[in-house]
Amino acid sequence: MTSKLTHLDDSGRARMVDVGEKTITERLAIASGEVLMMRATLDMIRSGTMKKGDVLTVAQIAGISAAKRTSDLIPLCHPLSLNYIDVTLSLDDSLPGVIITALVRTTGKTGVEMEALTAVTVAALTVYDMAKAAEKTMKIQNIRLVEKHGGRSGDIVNK
Repeated sequence: MTSKLTHLDDSGRARMVDVGEKTITERLAIASGEVLMMRATLDMIRSGTMKKGDVLTVAQIAGISAAKRTSDLIPLCHPLSLNYIDVTLSLDDSLPGVIITALVRTTGKTGVEMEALTAVTVAALTVYDMAKAAEKTMKIQNIRLVEKHGGRSGDIVNK
């Protein structure tokens, strides 16, 4: 683990990291998160009876779109050409709630962790938005990087 914050220059000012000298490699990141809700809300999502429509499909598309726009949302992120984005949402009765997973892949000089995390976050916010008429007490939680592969810092698995 490095002790230097890469997004700060020697004077402590924010900066975008120069990745020009880095090697182009395959990069992959997986992120995950959850939206907890009452069982009745989960049942409405499952049955497709939410007034705003198909919660899972809209949230999936929102997550994919968000991954592609990460550098527009996070000021010091590099704009990346993404090779693949997969956002999955699954209903979990044991929570109860929705589990969201995003896998993002590219070939480049910097990783796609922020894109995967952004995809999960925006998909979770979309689930909340789509279902808030039924329940305003939902909880978005446990958004985290699950895996990262490629690049100078190597592989990270954080299950």
